[in-house]
Amino acid sequence: MGKSLFLWLNLEIMVDLSTKTNETKLVMALPITSTTPRAVIEHMVREQVYARLGLALPSASKAPNALLVNISARHCHLTQEAVEALFGPGHQLRPMKELYQHGQFAAQESVTLIGPRSRIISNLRILGPCRSLNQIELAYTDAIALGFDIPVRMSGDVAGTPGCMLMGPHGYFQLHEGVIRAQPHVHMHPEDAAFYQVKHLQEMKLRVHGPLSMTFERLVVRVDPSFKLEVHIDTDEGNACGLKPNTFCELLS
Repeated sequence: MGKSLFLWLNLEIMVDLSTKTNETKLVMALPITSTTPRAVIEHMVREQVYARLGLALPSASKAPNALLVNISARHCHLTQEAVEALFGPGHQLRPMKELYQHGQFAAQESVTLIGPRSRIISNLRILGPCRSLNQIELAYTDAIALGFDIPVRMSGDVAGTPGCMLMGPHGYFQLHEGVIRAQPHVHMHPEDAAFYQVKHLQEMKLRVHGPLSMTFERLVVRVDPSFKLEVHIDTDEGNACGLKPNTFCELLS
């Protein structure tokens, strides 16, 4: 039997070197659960295997944290005022699914977006917790279908952007601005920024490999101690580059 790697998704990982005397048991520093992203597991395994074998990590694998590239589907961020207008006085968003970034979640609540041509998108998911401003993030094809001419903006930069009408089970809420196409960006912890030698709001490149390989030239860096290393692109961009959970991606200065 040739060399093989056996992976159990629990607190331990076993590496069988297929020799009669060498068997190495790897205990992971962090628990692995059913929701742990594949890239994180691979990063942890790679570090442990190379360490136990006494080998130096390849330069591309020396990053302090695994790189996740996720597709961010259309969604909205709302203020508490907007939530109460749409769902009733005192209503609080109810978490449905935790997101990769600390404290962020997809809420059980969704709304209907009414565009300038009276066309609608139903079941537009709200992401929580509530924010200090209202923002709708759509892909380019969403905007065309609805009749919007939306700019590419960083989150929070909504001045001069189109508005829209939202409809919920309790009523309507008018946004005078806030509909954008999100700028492709990467969330980084300061230790990630130090490794890649970049600063907050600096631009990098994202290289997506595979049959539809593509390089995103203007990936904006966002640095905060609460962030985990994660790239966000929208559905149009993800489809264009053929992004899959096992697609190899890399950040380039």
